[in-house]
Amino acid sequence: MRKSFMRIGILMALIAVILGAMGAHLMEQHLEAEQLETFKTGVRYQFYHSFAILIVGILFHFGKKSMLSYAGWLFFAGILLFSGSLYLLSVQETLSLSLSWLGPVTPIGGLLFIAGWVFLFLSTYQHGERKKKAE
Repeated sequence: MRKSFMRIGILMALIAVILGAMGAHLMEQHLEAEQLETFKTGVRYQFYHSFAILIVGILFHFGKKSMLSYAGWLFFAGILLFSGSLYLLSVQETLSLSLSWLGPVTPIGGLLFIAGWVFLFLSTYQHGERKKKAE
């Protein structure tokens, strides 16, 4: 599980860098200021929670805790729903799409982020199972 969360966190951070560069250089020409700000908010929160997923992976090294696993998956789902919906909402006019139904998805992603932080906090009260070194 530790390596899975490390890989997911790294991949999400990589995608955030790519999307951030696109927003700064490519999207700036096609989006209005408000749309660009929405896009940047998605990138910012994706970065924050990519680091949170990496932290989960690192903490797994110190002991397996079920709450850590929940936190990692909640952060990942939050990125998909929160940041993903913001990306799509910011480009919907440019791509001539009708995605207004995505508006309610964004706060659900935000709630998943909050739940992830709650589970990360709760994991600090769990006793982790540590692997014993071979003698």
